[in-house]
Amino acid sequence: MRGVMIQGTSSDAGKSFIATALCRLLYQKGYRPVPFKPQNVSNNSYVTADGKEIGRAQGLQAEAAGLEAKPCMNPLLLKPAGNGSSEIVLFGERLEVMSGMAYRSDYYDRAISAIKQGLKEVSGLGDTLIIEGAGSPVEMNLKKREVVNMKAAELADVPVILTADIKRGGLFASIVGTLALLEEHERKRVKGMIVNRFHGDPRYFEDGKKWLEDYTGIPVLAVLPFLPGHALEGEDSLSIRDIRRDSAAIDIAVIRLPYISNGSDIEPFSFEEDVNVRWVQSAEAFGSPDAVIIPGTKSSFADLAFLKETRLDKRIVSFAKGGGFIVGLCGGFQLMGRTLFDSDGRDTGKAGSKADGMGIIPADTVFQKTKTVIRTEGTARGIRLSGYEIHFGETNVEGEPFMVCADHKDGYMSADRKVCGTYLHHLFYNDKFRAEWLNGIRRAKGLPERAVVDLNRDSTYDALAQHLARYLDWDVFEDILENRS
Repeated sequence: MRGVMIQGTSSDAGKSFIATALCRLLYQKGYRPVPFKPQNVSNNSYVTADGKEIGRAQGLQAEAAGLEAKPCMNPLLLKPAGNGSSEIVLFGERLEVMSGMAYRSDYYDRAISAIKQGLKEVSGLGDTLIIEGAGSPVEMNLKKREVVNMKAAELADVPVILTADIKRGGLFASIVGTLALLEEHERKRVKGMIVNRFHGDPRYFEDGKKWLEDYTGIPVLAVLPFLPGHALEGEDSLSIRDIRRDSAAIDIAVIRLPYISNGSDIEPFSFEEDVNVRWVQSAEAFGSPDAVIIPGTKSSFADLAFLKETRLDKRIVSFAKGGGFIVGLCGGFQLMGRTLFDSDGRDTGKAGSKADGMGIIPADTVFQKTKTVIRTEGTARGIRLSGYEIHFGETNVEGEPFMVCADHKDGYMSADRKVCGTYLHHLFYNDKFRAEWLNGIRRAKGLPERAVVDLNRDSTYDALAQHLARYLDWDVFEDILENRS
């Protein structure tokens, strides 16, 4: 199967961005692209239609390619769970939690087998493979047993395009150093380079482009300008950043939990022009926000302990008692309750663990053996919502639910609608709800209401493809794709 693999000189170099844009561009040109990532390490996950869990980036890439996401597109998902351990998700289903050292020593052969199976399954879904690597292909302490970069390219037998983030600085050293540390047969597989996040007119980089091509003998396929506000969700916690605007009238504090999960739930606020988002990790940085959001967590007990150690719990409770707007999402919802009980040790590793929550919501959470992974639809405040749930805990709530679904009720909402907790991830991607929630804050501050901001996913993918197409040397790229030359 023809294809290419996008590798990076570092984490957060733009691999997901470029792979997604390529999926859409190829789809527009009549190809049938299929995304693939052999192994993902991320707590930002995507729920497939059949209730399986894969890396969020591959779910979005499938959408960009006009496909329904499948577990085979990301055979292995490792979800960091604390203390150097990760939850292992194989073809969308949870297996176990184990340490990174144990995984590396015991799972290599199984990982290779899973990747081979995944490649076989995705080959029936399209005609062009777009593989995304992870981190850097030259992490020398991991390289002998790596499965995410050059080993995957070898198994799929595809050429590699190396991307580097010029915004970080040190671009030339990162590219040349990466190539120098590759083995000769690996280096031969690198057929093109992309310079990502360039600020200014790419023509200013002509001398740099020529130097790279002369020194390495590898063509620079594109110098991609930085694209602000592209609306593509971040793959992992490295993409979490404040949203700052000098003229913003609304200040939202989002609690930066150590084991944050699905932090991409916050990204829709980047399209609200009067909103600032601050990620807060200490009581001193809490300030005087207009609203507080507590996001999901991979370890509710550990992050509850963090809130207590930093005294952020006191600030959050005081804010809620003072009539502040506050939303807890998934694990954040659990933390807002009265108690947590880990009957089987699913969260703590110790059966029978108990902890007192913040007591903002009259609710109690018990962690279960079975993990809930489902897409969810329901109605809240008269607004139709859709999203997904990924959690172990089951929460018993006293009071009004946040959302009513066909087969269950979810979460909690106070009578004045200022305090909300829900298991629904992707809540703020529901445009009408986000607008209604923000307008409640605007009214409380004496500000005029604003219209709904429409986040159209297809428009986002089209914009990414248009951006890439403008700067990509298509003829050279197509030759690499078709001829591996």
